[in-house]
Amino acid sequence: MPFATPDAASADRAGSMLVARLRGAALAAAAWLAIAGPSVAAAAEGALLVRGGYVMTMDPALGDLDGGDVLIRDGRIVAVGRDLDASGAQVLDAAGRFVLPGFVDTHSHLYVTTMRGQFRNAQGEFFPVSSRLAAAMTPEDVGVAMRLGALELLDGGITATADFFDNVPGPAHGEAGLAALEASGIRATLYYGGPDKTTRHPIDVDHLARLARGRDPGDRVRLGLAWRLPRDLSDEENWAMRRREYEAARALGLPVQVHVSGQPGPMFDALIERGLLFQGMTVVHATDAGAARLRALDAAGASLSLTPLSEHRVGYGLARLDAFAAATRQGLGIDGNALAGRGDMFATLRLAALTWSGGARDETAPDPRALLELATRRGADAIGLGDETGRLAPGRRADLQVIDPDALSLSGFGGGDPAALIVYSAGPANVSDVVVDGRVLKRDGRLTGVDLPALLAEARRSAVALRERAAAGAPDASSTSGTAP
Repeated sequence: MPFATPDAASADRAGSMLVARLRGAALAAAAWLAIAGPSVAAAAEGALLVRGGYVMTMDPALGDLDGGDVLIRDGRIVAVGRDLDASGAQVLDAAGRFVLPGFVDTHSHLYVTTMRGQFRNAQGEFFPVSSRLAAAMTPEDVGVAMRLGALELLDGGITATADFFDNVPGPAHGEAGLAALEASGIRATLYYGGPDKTTRHPIDVDHLARLARGRDPGDRVRLGLAWRLPRDLSDEENWAMRRREYEAARALGLPVQVHVSGQPGPMFDALIERGLLFQGMTVVHATDAGAARLRALDAAGASLSLTPLSEHRVGYGLARLDAFAAATRQGLGIDGNALAGRGDMFATLRLAALTWSGGARDETAPDPRALLELATRRGADAIGLGDETGRLAPGRRADLQVIDPDALSLSGFGGGDPAALIVYSAGPANVSDVVVDGRVLKRDGRLTGVDLPALLAEARRSAVALRERAAAGAPDASSTSGTAP
């Protein structure tokens, strides 16, 4: 979504304060950024040729191309075809492999990555446990968790994420999260939220505005608003606070994500009745929304994010994709690597397919090709990145993954359309190469420029310290049970 032209008068006055905060966040994050290797803030310069693969462009006009090439210059795709002339280009040999757009994660909470294994169902539900741990997080913890989570997404072929960052008790936390996404190399929109999952405290929209004014519309990492509706939908005072946040985001031209869960019907109705749906809004979950509400979503040009793994895990109900057919703009999300178990779009696709066919009692109901479109092109469209990514076509940013079928889990494939093979059989371990903005971030099965043992050790130290601090006296957040993830 394009940025509006804001009133910049306050930006100059706040400049020195923001610089100081950025320096503080940079110092706090220095240790884990050093572990991660060289910065990948800018698009790659020069040319890269992805050569000889089975290219699944996800572009209706281009289709598939067996033995195809993808030529990339300065971070953008310039040609897709066979036997492309690319003298002087670096070559990524994809012969015998599948080349397709990187997956698009339309909703996540990457800061919970270092809470993995702590959600133990009856012995520790997600909402109270995650809220208690989140309250104990330092900016350094945020940086480690979000960096780790973003790299896990990249490792599994996810090249873009919409991160709903609703643990921002102060500017340093927000800046640490933004720096982590920048350093990871992933394409992202950081949806900047409040200090916790409740709606008692306002989002710091002044800080969000200062951050937004320092960025360009084409930046790899962009900003949005992680918005929540009042817990009590009749609380007009709380609505006034929420409305100020919403209007601030609209004035800045920022996209908005909002959860519709817990009370999905009344919450969705409130969005409709108060005229809050718009093209830059993504409604998340919307369990049991029904056709009438989805038609209202569609009429407003808003979009839908479905996260089957988390929706099943926390008991929102079965995510039957056919129940959401009325929503034109929709995509799939992870909803936090730790809550989903891992940052795995393949598992998300498989669960979505099996839930649909099992619930419909019809093996033919899910179309594997359509599911891949949902995880790539349609997902990008849903979060406002469709002009940049989601398909392999000239002019798009060079965000792609290469899947190597030379593995036991993919063995026995005799050819033809590989869509069903990818949906039902592939996993993150089968992703051999990942490119974002023309930069090769995974090569031959290994993340590039990352000291993985050191990163994992740092993540463990952060996770252990986080539990200890939470146990020693972080406020009891059990009152947030039932809040949307």
